[in-house]
Amino acid sequence: MAHVAQVAPAAPVASVAQGGVCAGDPRRFGRVAIVHEWLVSYAGSEKVLEQIIRMWPDADLFSIVDFFPEQYRGALGGKHATTSFIQHLPRARSSFRSYLPLMPLAVEQFDLSGYDLVISSSHAVAKGVLTGPNQVHVSYVHSPIRYAWDLQHQYLEEAGIRRGVKSWLARSLLHYMRIWDHRTAHGVDAFVANSEFIGRRIRKVYGCDASVVYPPVDVARFEPGSAHEDFYLVASRMVPYKRIPLIVEAFAAMPRRRLIVIGDGPDFARAKALAAPNVTLLGYQPDNVLIDHMQRARAFVFAGEEDFGISLVEAQACGTPVISYGRGGARETVHDSSDPDWATGLFFHEQSVASIVDALDRFEVHEPFRPEVCRRNAQRFAPERFRREFLGIVERAVAARYDDADMPSPVARWRSA
Repeated sequence: MAHVAQVAPAAPVASVAQGGVCAGDPRRFGRVAIVHEWLVSYAGSEKVLEQIIRMWPDADLFSIVDFFPEQYRGALGGKHATTSFIQHLPRARSSFRSYLPLMPLAVEQFDLSGYDLVISSSHAVAKGVLTGPNQVHVSYVHSPIRYAWDLQHQYLEEAGIRRGVKSWLARSLLHYMRIWDHRTAHGVDAFVANSEFIGRRIRKVYGCDASVVYPPVDVARFEPGSAHEDFYLVASRMVPYKRIPLIVEAFAAMPRRRLIVIGDGPDFARAKALAAPNVTLLGYQPDNVLIDHMQRARAFVFAGEEDFGISLVEAQACGTPVISYGRGGARETVHDSSDPDWATGLFFHEQSVASIVDALDRFEVHEPFRPEVCRRNAQRFAPERFRREFLGIVERAVAARYDDADMPSPVARWRSA
């Protein structure tokens, strides 16, 4: 079992906004390195990275590849990452995921020996960086490698490689990834999970406990609209595990109910083929269009099993209730309750057309959901809360490591300076 520093729940600590000392002060934590999987888009994990960089603005950034859109580079404090050899391989920009077999080797080549604190933002291999006994490694885990662990069989089926030579090659690679992933857990001093659901996955996969710090959601960017209209909304990247075609199929069986779908991806053509006249697929839309639809929708519908589910929180920040598959992170972000002062949505418990239809029937006879209750629930996940809790955990991990080593930590050296 990996050794993990036992970190107590975070107490409030000073933040920049509160007039406290900047977490990035090198006298406080020594030299800091931040390791992120890959930088190719500005999505959920990059929004976590954005807040980590905001806490440690002087940290050095490392990533397997950096093809980050320049229009979003400000979210990284203008930083460009130190990258791995994969950055320079053929077609890396468009097909970097095809180099997955090389990623464990790539991430191990980062020389982090000169850093006191290493923070990894990991959903695949970032937590596998090499660190020494006098360094502290805190890993914020979006999820252990899903397709190598409990979702392997689903991944093989969706990729169409359950049988044949390609299947056995894929299974062999995933077997190797599991061995490597479990072994590298020993190099982490403190795991931080993005939900209780992922915390349980970390315990199952690595045999380690993890503190939970929910991802930051920019709730200030969202606000309730003036009124809800008579349509339901789906907004998501159309990848298989999100089950967007399933929702479209369910609404095709409910012609009196209108559905609007925002997003694109591999499942777009399948969803379009299933769409009935009451279903409108808008494809990719900019943020202002997405927010406008979230504010006006009668409810936000989601059928995937998410690790956390930022879009569910964003919908609630707009005062819009959620109808969701009742597994995964949704159970921590949506309140299915008969109490109108608490309720922000309801769950269905099977990924099936019948279950979604039943949920819509129940939703429409439910006592009206109150926008202010949805909004209040969403505010639990504001970025300020993320920074406060994550910083507290890092401080405790640093203190625990240096107490074990009976030597002054960077924090102690800074305080005595």
